[in-house]
Amino acid sequence: MKLTGKRKIQIGVLLLPGILVFAIFTCYPIIKLFIMSFFEWNYGSILDQNFIGLQNYINVFSDEYFRTAFVNTIIYTLVTVPGQMILGLLVALLLNQVTRLKVTYRVLYYLPVITSWVVASLIFKYVFNTEGMLNYFLTDIIHLTSENIRWLDTRWGGLCIAMFLGIWKGIGWNMIVFLAALQTVPTEYYEAASIDGASSVKKFFHVTLPCIKGNILFALVMLTIGGFNVYTSVKMITNGEPGHQTDMILTWMYHKAFNTGDFGYSAALSFVTAVVLAILAVIQFRLMQNKDN
Repeated sequence: MKLTGKRKIQIGVLLLPGILVFAIFTCYPIIKLFIMSFFEWNYGSILDQNFIGLQNYINVFSDEYFRTAFVNTIIYTLVTVPGQMILGLLVALLLNQVTRLKVTYRVLYYLPVITSWVVASLIFKYVFNTEGMLNYFLTDIIHLTSENIRWLDTRWGGLCIAMFLGIWKGIGWNMIVFLAALQTVPTEYYEAASIDGASSVKKFFHVTLPCIKGNILFALVMLTIGGFNVYTSVKMITNGEPGHQTDMILTWMYHKAFNTGDFGYSAALSFVTAVVLAILAVIQFRLMQNKDN
């Protein structure tokens, strides 16, 4: 349908506020941040920045603490993404068979998703603290140990607790995504598989999974982005301690920007993270496409 000149102007006027908001609050900050990554930008050079080229990027890749934070983020993502997806799919499969109190069960599993990250992180910190509830239960109630376990004072202890929280909060979101997908699978496929003598396991792998592959890819990409953007839980539970050994990319970026004032470094780090996420997203799409062929 061809649009008249007057109609095009009306559409342009209606779109203009949204385009301006997007340009001012999204496009401009990204462009400004990219420019900052090539300058020496800190508290002492806010008014007079020196162009230093790729030095900020060199500093990022040569930084030992960044490498630790990057490895921590990779480990967090590799553990929490499959954990959330597998448990979320399992819950969705179970709830898809429920005939009574379906809404109640869905709400119960979704409650962790809408729980504040700050509140949940503080609760986990209270439970796993050296003088916290878990140690009180282990030492004073069941007398399993005579000394308090320092859960949060080691790198792997802090990471495991953060990963546990991430999986717990993400199960409900995955449950909703997969439950919606399962309800779109035609029942005729299952009936045909039953006639061919397929077991429940074969139905799952040869009927269910292929039919919800698009939703699996969507969840995989979104959860990977979320894994690289983990911040609140680590900040509230360990704050990068001990010695920045539990820092993630975003908590280390925050530290460099607002604790040391090295905004140029943080800007470069943000674009390194964006490139890594883009590469991972392309790889995930390619792998899913290859399975279709």
